[in-house]
Amino acid sequence: MSLADSRPRPDGPVRGRPRSEAVERAILEGVMKLLEEGVPLAELSIERVARTAGVGKATIYRRWSGKEELFVDVLRAAEPPDPVLPGTSMRDDLVVLLESLRQRGLLSRSSAILHNVYAQMKSSPKIWTAYHANVIQPRRNLGLEVLRRGQLNGELRVGIDLELANDMFVGPMLVRSVMRPEADLPEGLAEEIVDTVLQGLRPVSSTSS
Repeated sequence: MSLADSRPRPDGPVRGRPRSEAVERAILEGVMKLLEEGVPLAELSIERVARTAGVGKATIYRRWSGKEELFVDVLRAAEPPDPVLPGTSMRDDLVVLLESLRQRGLLSRSSAILHNVYAQMKSSPKIWTAYHANVIQPRRNLGLEVLRRGQLNGELRVGIDLELANDMFVGPMLVRSVMRPEADLPEGLAEEIVDTVLQGLRPVSSTSS
């Protein structure tokens, strides 16, 4: 599995020596190799990762401040890339966001490694906090921004609690992919969820029929 290609790059200038994509790929894949061998997250030290990847500890620390940040990048690189929103309408953007969640749900079901790592991660507060701050919260913020634009464009009623509305869109997909692992995640589910929720959240016409 090649991971470095999908890893997001920082926007600002990089300090020190130029980053080597080959070295980063070796480090990320070294972590994945250890996970595939069943090494628990708690036992994955920077020293062990460095030995597996064939690099020095300093090489890792030049790229990541510690193993929590490194693990977040490994998981993010192993997941599908974040979606590019079409920007044509609030409805279309929401469908793309939920389809991305559906794809992640399918991947976590098919990948025993990811399933086990997610379960272990929740028992490690530092790793879970880092993952939440760097992966989950930005995705949530993107959904909230889509809803804000929808309100401004008249696609969503004014006065609706956007945090609650976001949960109403995302919640059904998370229930199916996380809390009900036996539930189907069929194609078209994102559209069905978005259209069903929008029936109750669209602006109400003042003209009586």
